[in-house]
Amino acid sequence: MNNSQYQHITDKDLLDKFYTDEDNKWLGILLQRYTLLLLGTCMKYLKNEEEAKDSVQQIFLKVIVEVKKYKIEYFKSWLYMVARNYCLMKLRDKNTIAPLEENISIPEEMPDNYELMNKEKTFVYIEKSIQELNEEQQKCVTLFYLNKKTYQEISDNTGFTLMQVKSYIQNGKRNLKILVTQKLNEKNEQY
Repeated sequence: MNNSQYQHITDKDLLDKFYTDEDNKWLGILLQRYTLLLLGTCMKYLKNEEEAKDSVQQIFLKVIVEVKKYKIEYFKSWLYMVARNYCLMKLRDKNTIAPLEENISIPEEMPDNYELMNKEKTFVYIEKSIQELNEEQQKCVTLFYLNKKTYQEISDNTGFTLMQVKSYIQNGKRNLKILVTQKLNEKNEQY
């Protein structure tokens, strides 16, 4: 399928087309756009090219099922989350199945895994905390940090003035930091 004719169509428009007529063609175009992102994400976590390629195929199948269940606003960030969660589950399964001797013989790797787990927890807290921001801050922070949009693009996209966009991002970032810090502190107090 030649997707160059669809390059001008945004992810959101492709999703809307899919939600309207449930034609998997639109989903196929979206997934093809992000195949390299998925492969890179899987390689980052799984550190094995064949396993990463297999995982991309499994994630495609998962997306085809999952996308119908949700009204997704930002496909790229949602897809990254699906891929990341898939890889983490795969790693978790691999670790539980591994024989005890293997787990004992690699203590040098524990700090890296521990650090990765802490980063993942923080990322989960950030995702949850973004949902707790007010609608304007949530929209601007997501567009700026996750979708890499400029202030001007966000202003054009949302109808907010440039001053409002800057304010929502600045306040959203501050509030996000407070919310994530609270969650991390609550988690630490439980231990």
